[in-house]
Amino acid sequence: MVDEKLDSRALAAIERAALVNATKHEGKAEVGAVIGRVLAEIPELRADTGNVSRESAATVRRINSLPLEEQKRQLAEKYPEAGVTVEKQGRVGLPPLPGAVKGNASFRLPPEPSGYMTVGHAMAFTINYLYKEQYDGELWLRFEDTNPRKVLPQYYESFRRGIDWLGIKVDHEKNVSDDMGLIYENGRRLLAQGDAYACSCDEAKVKRLRFDGVPCEHRGNSIETNLRVWDELLAKKHKEGSYVIRFKGDMKSPNYSLRDTNLFRIISHPHPLTGDKYTLWPTYDLANAVEDEACGITHVLRSSEFRNELQQLIREALKFRHLEVIQFSRFNFKGTPVSKRLLRPLVEKKLVGGWEDPRMPTVDGLRRRGIIPQAIRDFTLQVGYTKTEHEYDWSILLSVNRKLLDPVSKRIFFVPDPVKLTVDGAPKRRVTIPFHPQNDLGSRTIDTAGEFYLAAGDLKSMSEGSVFRLMDLYNVELVSAGPRPAAKFAGEELVQNTRKFQWATPAHAVVTVTVPDVLFLDEDKFNPDSLKEVTGYAEESAAMLKVGDIVQFPRFGFARLDSPGKFILSG
Repeated sequence: MVDEKLDSRALAAIERAALVNATKHEGKAEVGAVIGRVLAEIPELRADTGNVSRESAATVRRINSLPLEEQKRQLAEKYPEAGVTVEKQGRVGLPPLPGAVKGNASFRLPPEPSGYMTVGHAMAFTINYLYKEQYDGELWLRFEDTNPRKVLPQYYESFRRGIDWLGIKVDHEKNVSDDMGLIYENGRRLLAQGDAYACSCDEAKVKRLRFDGVPCEHRGNSIETNLRVWDELLAKKHKEGSYVIRFKGDMKSPNYSLRDTNLFRIISHPHPLTGDKYTLWPTYDLANAVEDEACGITHVLRSSEFRNELQQLIREALKFRHLEVIQFSRFNFKGTPVSKRLLRPLVEKKLVGGWEDPRMPTVDGLRRRGIIPQAIRDFTLQVGYTKTEHEYDWSILLSVNRKLLDPVSKRIFFVPDPVKLTVDGAPKRRVTIPFHPQNDLGSRTIDTAGEFYLAAGDLKSMSEGSVFRLMDLYNVELVSAGPRPAAKFAGEELVQNTRKFQWATPAHAVVTVTVPDVLFLDEDKFNPDSLKEVTGYAEESAAMLKVGDIVQFPRFGFARLDSPGKFILSG
C-alpha cells in the first residue's frame, strides 16, 4: 500500500499540537504527546498512524529547533483558538454498540492458551470490558483450548494474571475442553442433518480439491455412513490423520474458508486438563459457535482474522440465535509482532530471554518494563478500533505511560558513564531534596564534601571556564576538562539559563539500566541491538527502593526496578 500525503487539516492539527505541547514544556514538544492529541482530534487518522507518526516526528524536530518565544508567537499568530479548543479536547471513547441493551448484554474474552497474553489481547479485552461496564452486562473468560499440542498450564495462568493486573473483572470463567460433551452433541447434529460429513482424503488431496472448487467423493456419503464413522471416532478406532469431519459449505465460494472446511480432527496428544480422555477435537470455528450460544453471548468484538462468515453459517445450521459481531484490525505495533506464531520462535531460539523479556509485547513483558495498566486503558480509548490495517508506534503508548507516571514517581539522580569531578572550595553541605518538585513524595538528605560523579557526556559538553549548576545544590565553574576534570565552587545563587546536571557522591549506588528497543528492524530482520545496558551511579537512596518501584531518572527516563541494582527503562 502506497502512503498518501496527509491533508491540510491533519498537517495543521499536527503543527498546532506540537506548538501547544512545546510551549507547555519549556520549548520541547514530545512526539508521542503530539500523536495522541492529533488522533484525539481527528479519530479517522487512526487508520493512518504511520503517516501521522512520521509527520509528527518531522514537525516536532522543526518546532523544537525554534526559541520558546518564537514558538509562542507562532502559536498565537497561527492558532489563536488553541488555548480554548485544545483544552476542550477529551479522550476519545468507544462508539455505541448496535443492538446493545443495558442490563442484557454479554461479552467474552476467548484466548487460546498457546502463548502468553500480549498487548493485543490486553487492548481487545479492555474494549470488551469497557463495553461490559457501559452496558451493565456480563463478561466471560473462556479458554479456547481445543488444540492439545499447543496449550500449556502456564499459558492459562498468563491470561489470568494479565487480566487481573489490568483490573478487568470477569463474571464467569470456563474452558472449552470442559464442554466436549456439548460440542460432540452439536457435531452429531450437523452430521444427522446432512450439514457435515466424514472425510478420509489425505491433506494434499483436500487442499487441491478445495483450490479447484471440487468436492471430494465423501461429500456424498449417506448420513448413516457418516454417523457410523462418527461413533468410531469417539471410540478412538481411527488414528490421527485418517479422518476429519468437514462442514458442507460452498465449494465454489470465493471465500476459501467456506469450501468444506474442517470441523473436527483427530489429535493423539494428551491435554493438560483432560489428559487422554479425548482424541477427537473441534476446530476453533465450531467450538466458538457452540460456546457463544451456550454462554448467551450477545456481542462479539474481535480482530478481523477470524472467519465470521463461516461461523455464521455454522450458527444457522444449528439454529442458534443471532448475535452482533464487530470486527476490527489486529493491534499491530511497529517493529514488534504481536502474533504468538511469530513470537514463539523468538523464545524457542533464545533470541529473547523468554515470554517476559521486556522487548516482548506480552503483558508480562510490558509490566516488567514499567508500563502501567491505566496507560493501556487510556491508550486503547485514545486510538479506538478500526477495520483498516495499520501499525501503532510504541511512542504513543510510552507517552501515555509517562504522563501517568510523572506525578507519582520519585525523581532520583542517575549518572550514566560517570566521571569523577573534584570541586575546589566547595562547602560541606547536608542538603534535603524533595523527591518530586510539585507533589509530596517525601525527600532525601544527601551529604556532600566536594567530590562528585557527573555523566561524561555532560562534562564533555562544557568548556573550561563555563559555569553550571549541580541540581538542587550550588554552582561550579569548570577549571579543567582533561582526563581528570576539576572545578571550583562558584556560589549558591541561581543564575538564569545556567545548565543543570545531575550528580552522585562517593556514597552512591551502582545501577544498571536495561534499555529495550523494537525486536525487528523490518518485517523479518531481527534487531541485534534491541537490548542494551547502561551502567552508572545513582544517588544512595536508590538502594532503598523495592523491586517493582518505578522512578524517574531526570533527563534519562522512567525506569522500573526489576531486581536489586537493575532497572528496566520504561520510556
